[in-house]
Amino acid sequence: MYNSENSIERSILSILNQSYKGPIEIVIVNDGSADKSIDIVNNFISRYSNWDIKLINQKNGGVSVARNTGLKITTGAYIAFLDADDAWLPQKLEIQTSYLEANDNIDFLGTSFDGFGFKNKRDGHLIRIKFKDLLFKNYFQPSTVLFKKEILDKIGYFEESQRYAEEGNFFMRVAKEFNCFFLNTNLIVFGDGKSGFGESGLSANLKEMEKGELKNLKFVYKQGWINPGLYLFTISFSLLKYLRRVLIVRFR
Repeated sequence: MYNSENSIERSILSILNQSYKGPIEIVIVNDGSADKSIDIVNNFISRYSNWDIKLINQKNGGVSVARNTGLKITTGAYIAFLDADDAWLPQKLEIQTSYLEANDNIDFLGTSFDGFGFKNKRDGHLIRIKFKDLLFKNYFQPSTVLFKKEILDKIGYFEESQRYAEEGNFFMRVAKEFNCFFLNTNLIVFGDGKSGFGESGLSANLKEMEKGELKNLKFVYKQGWINPGLYLFTISFSLLKYLRRVLIVRFR
């Protein structure tokens, strides 16, 4: 949560309104907000004292630092992210946990959202997303994912020095070691109907986002996960995507 007084109430309510019947631990990390976000959250905590809601206040350190703060104190078997400008649809946790509990081979599960998904797949279709798939496209928006906490024991946390495309680095490390899937069903409200890039939030800075994506590709190359030929190809592909996005934003 960072200066989210206009959206944090909707986000928290979307958690409280989940159809999932199991225990839910809510960890809200205030990343140095200077608006009324803290007051709104404290009001929620007092009104819903029967819920397990924790508020952590820290100096502004960026999204990676904030997510890591929350990850390090969670106690549940599953973890889900929710950015302060997004909201979950009521059945999100119930649907995703049912898939993880019924399928031992699913470690990490993302979903579609407004304007993003597999148009050639039916609603509810389950698609395996492998490490190399993420070299060309990030299929996972943070607020859509649910994953086993044990994943963190193997791959660690978000790269705190990276403020753009940081989720891409995290997701590629997960996919390298674990079974990741994409459920072609919309289970969140993304922002206020904004595009996936070029309008607001961190994604608004296309140049910095591209630098972050190139940094991710350099990381996996240095790890020896891809060969030089594939590395050059993915860089070229990324730059072409960047050019396309610039043109889309310019003529939107």
